[in-house]
Amino acid sequence: MKNKLFWRLCAFIALGTVLLFWAIAWLTNHTETSMSFIDKVHQETLYSYGEEAERIYLEKGESALAAYLKEVRVKENTWLAVVNSQMTTFADTEMQAEFLDRFQIGRSPEWKIHLYFSENPIMEVPFVDDTTHFLIQLPQHMRPGSLLLASRLSLQIALPLVILSLFSFMLYRHLMSPLKQLEKATKEFANGNLEARAMAAMPKRNDELTRLAQTFDKMAQRTSSLIYNQRSLLADLSHELRTPLARIDMAIDFVEQDINREQALSRLRYEASTMRELVEDTLTFAWLNTESPRLNTDDFDLVELINVICEDARFEYPDRELYVATPEHANIEQSSQLALGQALENIIRNALRHTPLQSKVSLTLVRQDNNYVITVADEGSGVPESMLNAIFEPFFRVDKSRATKNYVHAAKRSGFGLGLALAKRQIAAVGGEILARNQHEHDKAATDTITDSKNTTLCLKTGLVITITLPA
Repeated sequence: MKNKLFWRLCAFIALGTVLLFWAIAWLTNHTETSMSFIDKVHQETLYSYGEEAERIYLEKGESALAAYLKEVRVKENTWLAVVNSQMTTFADTEMQAEFLDRFQIGRSPEWKIHLYFSENPIMEVPFVDDTTHFLIQLPQHMRPGSLLLASRLSLQIALPLVILSLFSFMLYRHLMSPLKQLEKATKEFANGNLEARAMAAMPKRNDELTRLAQTFDKMAQRTSSLIYNQRSLLADLSHELRTPLARIDMAIDFVEQDINREQALSRLRYEASTMRELVEDTLTFAWLNTESPRLNTDDFDLVELINVICEDARFEYPDRELYVATPEHANIEQSSQLALGQALENIIRNALRHTPLQSKVSLTLVRQDNNYVITVADEGSGVPESMLNAIFEPFFRVDKSRATKNYVHAAKRSGFGLGLALAKRQIAAVGGEILARNQHEHDKAATDTITDSKNTTLCLKTGLVITITLPA
């Protein structure tokens, strides 16, 4: 589901809002209900007034009752009376005019009091005969709800503030926990720790923030890989440049001392050309490796390109046989003729360089579904299985296990170890793939036969096989 964080926050806020209103409503109702009853001490006081009035009336008569009621009236500063069921007062008491129209029955001291009425209610304590009633308007100091205003302010201001602060803190933690991990990883990466990653310490969740952390990790991985590659490339380049620079220094000494002047000048031209080629290949490799461009501007015939490259290779290596088996045409679109041509040239020359004299290198081109598959196989000694992937790394050589003095002309450079590395990046830039494997006489590949453009049957032996897959 997209926008998981958005929906999670919506659900969190909606739930929090509902819980906030529910909590306020419940607490308000509960608080007001609990505050709407007369305190137990005051209830007992009211009952004691009624019981005492009944005792005095029964034992001492109405005059004594009148005196007692006057005493209570002064003490509590309120209205009170004793009436019978016909609403007739006695003991020098009288009904107030405002109560005559609406008075039906007094409230028991145990009943709930309406806190929002401005007037205090009339409380009733019946005598034993149930026909005589002691009535008293609730004294102000006994009225419940004295803390109503403070409670309402607390419930309407303090409680929402506390709950919203709690929700905000939880929301902040939910959002900031991955962001802090991302910030920590970013600082570590910026301070030079190229292995710093955000997802390693990220809480288990799947939303936009974790995807941001994953994106950061991918960026960090690519950046650190590029930095390591650049460092390695610079180190290898400096190492490779030492030898031609040393030879140039020696050649300059020969020229200055007029020793084998022509040979020294020839050596200077050769080493300068070597260094130029090395620097150009290194810069091209660095550009391809760093930018990862997509080269797709050319449409051309792949067979024609292969034939041109192979003719040049046959001229350069006349002591080896290069067999080619291709269809008449293989049109390829949205590719790069220059990049693919350089890649094929490096691969073919690498195969010829590591093939013994009078041996064969074969190249086949076939169409498989929506791809073109180019296979280049030599008859060298192959590459150790553990090094098959490493041969596509810059400045990597396996000459000790793969080449001998019989294989390489002394007049030709054996390469800098950049050819296959460049080829891999160039083929990737046109959307293709390259793989390497060894073939042996007991493999199926050794018994397969292919036919070149001259209908010559080829039998593969041992050696290295490089397969290139290109989108048609």
